Amino acid sequence: MDSDQEDEVPNVNFVPSLLFIRRGVAKANPDKVTLTPAELAKIINDTRDDLEEDGAEGMDDSDDEENDDTPARLASQAAGASSSGAGATPGDEFGFERYEQESGEPVVRLGSVAVVDPAENIVDEDDSEAEDEIIKPTDNLILVGHVQNESATMEVYIFNDEEGSLYVHHDFLLPSPPLCIEWLSFDPGSDKSGNICAIGCMDPVITLWDLDIQDSLEPVFKLGSKGSRKKNKPKLGHTDAVLDLSWNRHLEHILASGSVDQSVILWDIENGSPHTIIREFDEKVQTLQFHPAKAESLLVGSCDGRVKVFDCRSTTNESSSHKTWDLGGEIERVCWSHHNEHHFVASTNEGRVHYVDVRAKHPLWSKEMHEKEITGLVLSTSVKGMLSTASADGKLKVWDFDDQDARLVYKKDPKTGVIQCLDACPENPFMLALGGDLRSKNFCVINLLDNDVVSNVFKTRFEPNRASTANEGDLDMATEAMEDASIGDDTDDDD
Repeated sequence: MDSDQEDEVPNVNFVPSLLFIRRGVAKANPDKVTLTPAELAKIINDTRDDLEEDGAEGMDDSDDEENDDTPARLASQAAGASSSGAGATPGDEFGFERYEQESGEPVVRLGSVAVVDPAENIVDEDDSEAEDEIIKPTDNLILVGHVQNESATMEVYIFNDEEGSLYVHHDFLLPSPPLCIEWLSFDPGSDKSGNICAIGCMDPVITLWDLDIQDSLEPVFKLGSKGSRKKNKPKLGHTDAVLDLSWNRHLEHILASGSVDQSVILWDIENGSPHTIIREFDEKVQTLQFHPAKAESLLVGSCDGRVKVFDCRSTTNESSSHKTWDLGGEIERVCWSHHNEHHFVASTNEGRVHYVDVRAKHPLWSKEMHEKEITGLVLSTSVKGMLSTASADGKLKVWDFDDQDARLVYKKDPKTGVIQCLDACPENPFMLALGGDLRSKNFCVINLLDNDVVSNVFKTRFEPNRASTANEGDLDMATEAMEDASIGDDTDDDD
């Protein structure tokens, strides 16, 4: 009896990545996908072909992969008897021939998540659970990457600070553990703003999902390809795990990605191809971020201990213009300041944080803040001088800093094990979400204002207007800075 109960407990259960999404960008009633049996079967077959091709590639490269609990297998189980059964011809496992004969409709691959059924979105006012399905203008979304045993999912939480609500609204299966998440309003192929989530995984292909559609079995878009000899499809993009993503909010078709393959790619999302590949690194690229006001500036940290700031106007596949700071250790996280355009912070695996002015050769200050690597780094966009850090030592800390030093204000053990990720609510900088690796509790949201010391030090510095526009950035400054420049151009431009 005891042995059976122990077997049911997941051996692996952790949150490697998460991201707060600002209010008002999601549909009140997300669309729900309705698939015919043949459409579902086609997805399963195409996915299985890809996995078989991956398996063949893996054998050639001596890189074995386990696919027992892949999304294709799980989807196949969900399809069940509705997509096969009596009357199917030999070799026609999912009854394509019978379906075409009955419906007279062609079988098509689900190109953009497939058919949306408006009837699925009708709300029954008498249904007590219907209200939970509606996303309110006062709701934040929290995207939580979740790995449990061999299954990887993205859980879309509803968080409402005023109502005190926190629950999973919907989720979707991922091909491999999600290592990083980025939100963007740019919807490829559409002239309207979207609600899109880009995910970097252990798999080198970046997937983009529409958060306004539930029950998706496929992303709406992919960046990169592992290649396929069977389909005569070349490799494109990264060749190893994608560790971080950053969307350029001023040049909305540009997404930057950093990878274990020691490169940064500037993707043109509009056509789905790499615009520029930067290879100025001696180790894996672990973290990156576009400047909030200068569209051309990209901050990158790698495991060779160096942080670099690239001017993307003069960066090509062959050369780049950049500044470098050697900070030692491995760079875990980097973050630009929203209060001083010349400043950024960087954390390392040695538990240190460095505060840097890009005009100086050396950091303004460096401080040991944790006993182990600092995996979470949030420099508040709306509270000047507030820095939050989280570490593999299991501690969350909040610091009051200036150009000379940083002073510890608050320390907490959220009891989530090794903390893997940290983010702040866009509208309320005192509300932090974090993910860890404790099986019984690996995700939580913390209100810093519950602590009187934090409230006394920082509450009067809160600038609501800056918080509401932090994700949009200073568009006027960006437009002026980039008026005569474009990502990847070789032309020199005087600031």
